[in-house]
Parts: sequence; structure tokens; C-alpha cells
Amino acid sequence: MNQPTHGAPSPTRAALRHVITHLLVPLFLGTGMALAYLGGFHHPSPHALKVDVVGTGAPTAVLAQRLQDGLGDRVALRTVPTEAAARQQLQRGEIAGAFVPDARAPRLLLATAGSQTTAQVVEAMFAPVAIGQGLPLDVVDVVPLPQQDPTGQGVFFYMVALTVGSYSGAIAIGAAGAALALRCRAALAVATGAVLSVLATVVAGPLYHALPSHTVGLGLLAWLYTSAILLIGVGLHAFLGRLTTAAMVGLFVMLNFTTSGGIFTPALQPGFFAALHSFWIGAGLVEAGRRLLYFPALGISGEVTRLVLWAGAGLALVGAAALRERRRRTPRPTAVTLPADGPSAEAEEEIEETVAA
Repeated sequence: MNQPTHGAPSPTRAALRHVITHLLVPLFLGTGMALAYLGGFHHPSPHALKVDVVGTGAPTAVLAQRLQDGLGDRVALRTVPTEAAARQQLQRGEIAGAFVPDARAPRLLLATAGSQTTAQVVEAMFAPVAIGQGLPLDVVDVVPLPQQDPTGQGVFFYMVALTVGSYSGAIAIGAAGAALALRCRAALAVATGAVLSVLATVVAGPLYHALPSHTVGLGLLAWLYTSAILLIGVGLHAFLGRLTTAAMVGLFVMLNFTTSGGIFTPALQPGFFAALHSFWIGAGLVEAGRRLLYFPALGISGEVTRLVLWAGAGLALVGAAALRERRRRTPRPTAVTLPADGPSAEAEEEIEETVAA
């Protein structure tokens, strides 16, 4: 009967240690998801929502100040002289709502295309003002959502699909393609991003009509978005190995989805998530899509620049990885061949872990 040599771990202990090290990643993912999703979504609370009060003169100023005092830092009120001016601000996505006081029929102007949840919050805050006067509040949707996208979250879920495909594709390329030259892996990343973007755009656009217009433009933005994530993943894999899964989920699921503005705008989220919204990659795609679809006057140059900078970060990581791999080569490099049956068991395990999202 074979006995383990003195000082060497038993097969059972070694197997348990192997399992436990693999469990660290899912434990991190579960805890991180709880922190990110509950932290970002569980208690939406408005802060500094931009709302106009329509009117001129002392009575309007007094009303605006009374409303500001009553609502506190949940809103940032200002007065505008005409309803037309308030409507223009809403059509440009620059305010969350506008209150039009009237002795017989006060009105609240909203733009649900900007964010349905934000519009609901603004209505909930201003309805008591009219009720306190014994009057019904007439709610007018200045920029309504189309029938094809009744929740206004089509672009958000489009971004989710692109993200999951991108980060899992990056892990697959990094793990299963380790024998390939890095430039080949980078080319595969960009090509994978193109294919993924076409497939997701066809599903979101022609199939489900969740993208009511600008389908080609959104598809090109999606290619830039997916290429950035794939390149970052391929570059990170050279440094982190199997831990790349945890890093990618942390960057592009935990922080990306919660800060994108797809469910709650930054004005309804805690400061940490609101701050990340200003430069994180998912928010760039969601805001670009929302502007193309519903607020074209705003333009998307800033959002495109954001996506380009993330893609640049991906290229820089790939460049750093190339330098690292070059330095690790021996003076007489030997050919690296894969087993006849494909990638190693470790690579297969790593690829399987990408289903964590």
C-alpha cells in the first residue's frame, strides 16, 4: 500500500487546496456583486436633480425658494421665464423636469426618454405641491419613449450583452490562445469585437427593435466598445493569468453596469457610482446611445472620445504585455505546441469560469 512520503501533502489535502484556490474567485465575485449592485441600486435617492420653475417676477422667485427649502438638496431649482425655454432644456436633456405653476392647472414637464426612473422621482416630488393646493397635477411628457423601447433601457441591455461577450471572449483568447503571438491575439480580439457587435446589433435592432434608430452608428460604437474590453482583457491576461476573470468582472460588470446610468441616472445614486459615471466605459456607450436615439442636439463627441481612450488603454496594455513576454523569452526559444486534444485542462477551467456574470 502506497503511503505519502513524510512532509508531502496527501492527495486529498492537495485536491482540497486546489478546489479552495479555485473557490476564491467565485467568492470574490459573489461578494463584489453584492457590494456593487446593492450599493448602486438598492436605495435610489435624488441629489441635485436639475428642475426648472417657469415664471418671472417675485411670486415665481418666492415659490422657487419655498420649493428648494422644502425639497432640500434633492433638487437644484432655478427659474426660467417661459415654458418654451423649459421645453428646450428638456429636449436637450439638460434638466430632469420643469414645474409650471398655475392657479387652476399646474403642470409638470418631464422627459421620460432621458430616464423613466428619474421622471418618476421628479413626479413624486412635485405631485404633493399641487395636491397641497387642492389641484390635480398635469404631467406632460416632452420627450416620450417610443413604443419599441417603453422602458428606455434598450441601450443598457444592449451594453450588457456586448460586455458579457467581450470579457468572456477576452478570457478565451488569453487562455486558449497562449501559444499564439500577442499581435495575433490582439487581432483576434478586434475581430471578435466586430463579430459580436454585428450579432448583438442585429438582435437588438432588426429583431427586437430595442434600438429604434441609428442602428449602424450604434453598431460601430459597439465595435469600439467591445474592442476596448477585449484588448484590455488580452493584455491583462499576460499579467494576471486565471485571475483575469475576477479583474474583468470587477471592472466591466460590477463597476460598469452599476455606473452606466442605464437603470438609475447618477443623480439618483451614491456619490461613488455617480463619479465613476463621468468616465467609465459602459456609461460612455449608454450615454452615446441615449443621445443618438433621443437627444441628438447634445452630440456624442465626448462619449466617443471616452470610448477611444479606453481602447487606447487596451492597446497600451497589449503593448506592455508584449514587452513582458519578449523579456521572458529564453535566448533559444523552443517551439510551443498544444496537445493534440486542444488547450490544457487549466486553460479549459479558466474559460469555464467566465460564465460567472
